[in-house]
Amino acid sequence: MAHECFENAAIAEQMNAGFVNVKVDREERPDVDSIYMDAVTALTGRGGWPMTVFCHPDGRPFHGGTYWPDRPRGGMPSFPQVLEAVVDAWTNRRDDLSDLGDRLTASMARHADLPPSATLPPPEALATGVSHLATQHDDRWGGFGDAPKFPQAMSLEALLRHLAAGRTTEIPDMRATEVATTTLDAMASGGIYDHLGGGFARYSVDSQWLVPHFEKMLYDNAMLARVYLHGWQVLGHQRWLQVATETIDYVLTDLRHPAGGFFSAEDADSEGAEGTFYLWSEAEIRALCDKDAEAALEWYGVSADGNFEGSNILHRPVRGGLQRPEAIQRARQALAAQREKRIRPGLDDKVLTEWNGLMLATLAEAAMAVGREDWLEVARTNADFLCRTLRREDGRWLRAWQADGGAHTLGYAADHAAMIDGLTRLGEASGESRWTALAVSTADVMLDLFLDEAHGGFFSTGNDAETLVRRPKDLLDNAHPSANSLAALALLRLGSLVGDARYTEAAESVLQLLGEQVANHPTAFGHLLGATDLFHSGITAVVVTGNRPDLVAVAAGTWRPNTVLAWGEPFGGPLWAGRSGDQAWVCRDFTCRSPISDTEALTRELS
Repeated sequence: MAHECFENAAIAEQMNAGFVNVKVDREERPDVDSIYMDAVTALTGRGGWPMTVFCHPDGRPFHGGTYWPDRPRGGMPSFPQVLEAVVDAWTNRRDDLSDLGDRLTASMARHADLPPSATLPPPEALATGVSHLATQHDDRWGGFGDAPKFPQAMSLEALLRHLAAGRTTEIPDMRATEVATTTLDAMASGGIYDHLGGGFARYSVDSQWLVPHFEKMLYDNAMLARVYLHGWQVLGHQRWLQVATETIDYVLTDLRHPAGGFFSAEDADSEGAEGTFYLWSEAEIRALCDKDAEAALEWYGVSADGNFEGSNILHRPVRGGLQRPEAIQRARQALAAQREKRIRPGLDDKVLTEWNGLMLATLAEAAMAVGREDWLEVARTNADFLCRTLRREDGRWLRAWQADGGAHTLGYAADHAAMIDGLTRLGEASGESRWTALAVSTADVMLDLFLDEAHGGFFSTGNDAETLVRRPKDLLDNAHPSANSLAALALLRLGSLVGDARYTEAAESVLQLLGEQVANHPTAFGHLLGATDLFHSGITAVVVTGNRPDLVAVAAGTWRPNTVLAWGEPFGGPLWAGRSGDQAWVCRDFTCRSPISDTEALTRELS
């Protein structure tokens, strides 16, 4: 629609003659996008993008829709016809539009009025949610639901969290293992994964994960790298560590600003067509790979006819066969080098605080789990960049930064929540107290600006932000975790580290909003299932005092999602009170058992 309509001079003239036109970047202004998407969904029965909304001067919507073509097509009116009809209605039936505006405004930001539930999500919410996910799973191709298929990282995280909790039981959950393994292998084997450069595309247009929408988003790759890392930690498959590593390397290579921030996305198009950068012919591969060509053609499922509009999307026909022999590695390097000579897809060079917080958390976790000091240094540089460019002196975060315009737009609850989690995990990975202190400062700002004192949970916008027709509250996990899910999990972890009950109480208020819905709708609350499990299971805190890197390695070496780690520089709070010596302490509710000085004993204690 951007090309068909908004770049059409005649349509632009018609728009400017009849309307005050405002173009909104939904990544910079998710608050505006969310409330008007509610209105369009109420009006038409469905949502989506592109989205056009017609409003009264005070912001109340009275008409809207998604795609309209430049000329009548397939039973749809053209966009010029819609514009003409709206002008006519505004001129001749404005009272009707005012009534419609009142009704649509009432449908916007409905979650903001949600009262707290009578009950919290039950202790068995995670197990119930995993059971529901198993029934929704595509056992043939993996994933949940039909095409188009999105890589639902948070649902997979819930499965892995469930499996991690059951590691010590005698009977493993074979169904959950099957679901996680099928989907993780199918996605990494499909064309949605970039087999040359690493990283995942936004979604697959088919059920087999073969043909992607070639756009690559930072938040997808941040969350999927974490899922594959955790999959390796829980189930031990080395191929998943390879995928996690290559995905992180993609972000560090192609989405990183030299000063440390991470860019938002790479476009699907290059040279005027979708996917051009990623497609291959059989002849190209034969010419480039020499003696390894036959092996490469078979490995990547390449044929003369192709699998996408006469060309080939590289994929692995043998699901899960991802660890490459030497011949394939040579071929991959040759193809990747040739691809770098092509025109790259367009780069969205916004640095968004929320998405960077997600990547920061992934980098910190991965560095700690794998022992990659270089990743930890990149995480430090990223956090320094974000604090320097996107955090005001009063501790409030801004939303977006670009090199040619600097930082702008007041940050949202999701920005603050993602940074709490990222900074907390960086403190755990580095042992440096400054990151934990910054997480505390950010949590205090979030409670001051976003907490709903009446109903609980967090509004999307701060009480210092501009007033919209409705104040939204982001509750559903969708393409990335909701602000409230992020906040609940991050505040529970931070509260257990620093001993501040305000954080755990605010997290509990999020859970109180949703009650039993969390377990029954796992694809809508995948991240919040983790917070629910954390709340009911309780958090184990490991404190390592003195200089014992071997004890730190034991605590960090296995994914224990309900464990937090304090070591290195003390940052105050009850966990550190009275602790000293070169030893470890395992604590629950700030009550610690006898100190441990050898690695085997700590391993037993944590098991």
